[in-house]
Amino acid sequence: MAEDLSIIIVDDMQFSRAVLRSGLMKEGYEDIRLAASAQDALEMIQERNADVVLADWIMPEMDGIQMTQRIRQMDEERNRYTSVIVITGKEGEEGLIEAFEKGVDDYLTKPVNVKEMAARVHAAGRIATLQNTLLITSSALSAANMFLEGLNTTDPLTGTGNQRFVTHQLEALLKEKQARGGGVCLALVDLDNFQDINNEYSYESGDEVLRAVSKRLRRAVRPLDVVGRINADEFALVLNYGKDEPFRPNIFARIGQAIRQRHISTSEGDAHINFCMGIYCFNSGDGAKSVQEIWDAAHRNLKKAKEKGTGQIILTRSQKASA
Repeated sequence: MAEDLSIIIVDDMQFSRAVLRSGLMKEGYEDIRLAASAQDALEMIQERNADVVLADWIMPEMDGIQMTQRIRQMDEERNRYTSVIVITGKEGEEGLIEAFEKGVDDYLTKPVNVKEMAARVHAAGRIATLQNTLLITSSALSAANMFLEGLNTTDPLTGTGNQRFVTHQLEALLKEKQARGGGVCLALVDLDNFQDINNEYSYESGDEVLRAVSKRLRRAVRPLDVVGRINADEFALVLNYGKDEPFRPNIFARIGQAIRQRHISTSEGDAHINFCMGIYCFNSGDGAKSVQEIWDAAHRNLKKAKEKGTGQIILTRSQKASA
């Protein structure tokens, strides 16, 4: 029996919509809405959330990739996640890589195999359910964090931790890693054009941008990683990995992409964000490090990144102590 998913099929060809719906209904899916255009689909999502959107890539006025970007913007504003599968007749990897970079979760090639489509919809539905569960959990944690404001550990604007909170979490993780093994990374993210946004619009719009960036950062990291705003236009991330978990430096490129891949809509217009990032990663096998040493190293790397220019990411790692 198919899980209870809300599905929207988007295709400008009526026959194609009917065929796809018939195939999914045979697999047990019932909550299926049909949209003749991307705009119709967006209006349906605005009226009632969808778990999975199954859309043709090539459509008039707004194609499947452009629609996906609009859905991602809506998800961000509504604190939800919608899985998107595009259907394409295109060949080659270049277009698909572009699609994934623009936020598509999966794709199907024409002619569509019904069994494969049902399996991919099932997987996409699981992704959406998991992501939405994590978002609900994150929202609950943010609400709980607001109670810590009296302890001076929460940034009241974004609901994330402040520098005191980040330092406390970094200290606790550092002790854990030195005792049990593993690693911890401190990443400092500076919004290098933030003052321009305040000047062009207003401080109210600047606050909207900071709240949106904090949401993007929380989405880009794992639920137990730490996100904090430590300065007017500077955020800190504390990421940890276990003893047997491989270090993956490409996570920071993905975090950077999450920050700037789309404009941020404010009440006064669209704002485009630039950033620099300085990161220092400590591994328990490389000897002892203090919290202050990690902060200092991350700040040095951030300074180097800003000197190199917009969008730069500078990362260094601890090294084994000399004998």
